[in-house]
Amino acid sequence: MTSSVGSSVASGASQAWVALGADSSLLDRVSYGGPSGGLPARLPVMELARATVAVCSLAAAELTSLRTGRPVPRVRVDDEAVAAAFLSDRLVRVDGRAWSTFAPLSRFWRAADGWVRTHANYPHHRARLLAALGVPGDAGEEAVDAVDAVDAVARAVAGRPALEVEEAVYAAGGLAVAVRGPGEWAGTEQGVLVAERPLLTAARLDDAPHRMLADAALPCAGLRVLDLTRVLAGPVATRTLALLGADVLRIDAPQLPESQEAHEDTGMGKRSATLDLADATGRRVFEELLHEADVVVTGYRPGALDRFGLSPEALAGRRPGLVIAQLSAWGHDGPWRERRGFDSLVQAATGIARLEGSPDAPGALPAQALDHGTGYLLAAGVLRALTEQQRTGGTRLVRLALTRTAHWLVHDLAPAPGENDGFDAGRRLTETDSPMGRLRHALPPVAYEGGPVNWARPPGLWGTDAPVWGGA
Repeated sequence: MTSSVGSSVASGASQAWVALGADSSLLDRVSYGGPSGGLPARLPVMELARATVAVCSLAAAELTSLRTGRPVPRVRVDDEAVAAAFLSDRLVRVDGRAWSTFAPLSRFWRAADGWVRTHANYPHHRARLLAALGVPGDAGEEAVDAVDAVDAVARAVAGRPALEVEEAVYAAGGLAVAVRGPGEWAGTEQGVLVAERPLLTAARLDDAPHRMLADAALPCAGLRVLDLTRVLAGPVATRTLALLGADVLRIDAPQLPESQEAHEDTGMGKRSATLDLADATGRRVFEELLHEADVVVTGYRPGALDRFGLSPEALAGRRPGLVIAQLSAWGHDGPWRERRGFDSLVQAATGIARLEGSPDAPGALPAQALDHGTGYLLAAGVLRALTEQQRTGGTRLVRLALTRTAHWLVHDLAPAPGENDGFDAGRRLTETDSPMGRLRHALPPVAYEGGPVNWARPPGLWGTDAPVWGGA
């Protein structure tokens, strides 16, 4: 089936395309179709998903045109492929085994005056949550104690106001957010700042000469991407750049735990290594990698990497002509800028959980759509920065935040007509052999005429690759 899916789809894509600073006439190259019932929600989640995949695909097609000298290829956005990709973390299997995306202590809790959402997937976040609430530190560390830990946290939260829990847990380095309505969030200082910001920002930092890209069939062929991101939006963006031909090397600190299961979803096409940037040897190796990099993508709290010389200004000084892409949960300014955050917490803080819930309890979006949508926007921002860099040079900076994507979803997007229930994720899944076993995963939704249909390599074991570029 071929359809424009109504003017609201074009509106969503056009809003994002304008935010990317692109030529609006290229939107005529995009068509839409396919079953569209895969992301049912009260908010226009399918609209967000279509729009973000559309602009990412179109940005890839635009850069392909620049590198081949041919007209911009046509882009096809298939709703079924888009929905399956937004659910990819839930659909991935290894030898038929699924994994739980949320730990037992990552959930909603009833507080004395409302609700609180916590995130405790990582052991250090769980430990900090328990410490902040006065729950014995060994609770929940063994499977037999999981129920006791849940009961203990429930009792601790139930006796306190939601905002008090939020502040206590964040003060301890954990993650907890009071569930707010849209109006409550809009009245906070952080909410006011987010509402004033554009969907994304793209800036030219200097007049560095551009490095001419050679002719290539894939838009990111020959480009080297340093991936300093963690679940989920940043890895989705770099997974997409890998699909489009980039040599993507993910770098993590060896002391920070990571989920192998999450990497099986978002590590497609990449390699993964660990480096301790606080160690002289690790820092030297990183600087050697940076010297050959074309793109650096970071997904840590604003300022968290500055001590390693990874602020945009410091990077531009050492490697002029980079494309630097930065992602945060709450935004790059304001009182919440240094807080840790995840999709589920942003949903709770910004009013989405209240809008998607019932009178009895908060709800959630049908997928971690803020993460996935922001990931495709981030990839689109990198692609557009590369295109503009080829035209006029300069070190480029792209910034996005989950809260700004949430604001776009709640306030600026309209539901698209033509939703139906013909969605079948199975049609958009494939299997391949991997170091972990037989891997089932969603196919990429980013598509244009002549473009790649799958990643060139499956993910491997997290953190086990050598910290060298693929061609080295």
